[in-house]
Amino acid sequence: MRAILLLCSTLLLPSAALAQDLLDRIPQVQNECVVLVHGLNRGNGSLFLIERLLAAAGYQAVNLDYPSRSATVEELVGYLDDAVAACEDKTLNFITHSLGGILVRGWIGTKERSNLGRVVMLAPPNQGSELVEALADLALYRLIAGPAGQQLGTDDEGVPARFGPVDFDLGVIAGSRSLNPVFSAMIPGEDDGVVSVESTKIEGMADHIVLPVTHTLLMNNPLVIAQAMIFLQTGHFDPELNYHELVRRLTTK
Repeated sequence: MRAILLLCSTLLLPSAALAQDLLDRIPQVQNECVVLVHGLNRGNGSLFLIERLLAAAGYQAVNLDYPSRSATVEELVGYLDDAVAACEDKTLNFITHSLGGILVRGWIGTKERSNLGRVVMLAPPNQGSELVEALADLALYRLIAGPAGQQLGTDDEGVPARFGPVDFDLGVIAGSRSLNPVFSAMIPGEDDGVVSVESTKIEGMADHIVLPVTHTLLMNNPLVIAQAMIFLQTGHFDPELNYHELVRRLTTK
């Protein structure tokens, strides 16, 4: 646990030398691979920090890039094949953001997965996004969202519903802070500005946690990264971990 916290603390340190010193002391995992899958309208650069920290901990990190606005969900699922193949016979894990989680659900549902480990989804629209229902008739939204984004409705015809429940070791991190009050007004309950907390949940998940982060930036948040790595190693999140506790643990010998 302390190793994970030290690792994530490098994001908070002003001194590159001190951060590197901490990284050099992190115990290494063995024979583990993590495929990173970004969200809609993003690129693999959005998961660079997680990629760096995973690699520092000994994981083989495969940071997939794919054209999220250029194809349907079913077509985008195929982009995972080469990324997964790069893991060879290592234990296969995933960390995803938003749409990336839906793609992984689609891939796991149709592939042989004897070496599958754990999956962490960050703000996934597992029950669809209410914004799709509210904005679907707008030409600008269709342009921005592309074919895949238009498939993320909340009804039974949406891809999230058609992919069904999960039967793998899944942890979900939801955000509860919004930078877009207009979008949040269209979303019932707590939300991260794009996806409601309730929509991130799915039948069969192993654990779920809500953190005070926004949809756009949560993948770079130290608490989010710490919780994701804790789940990869333990199969559950740490509900006691907040910023104050993170600092306390880091400064306690």
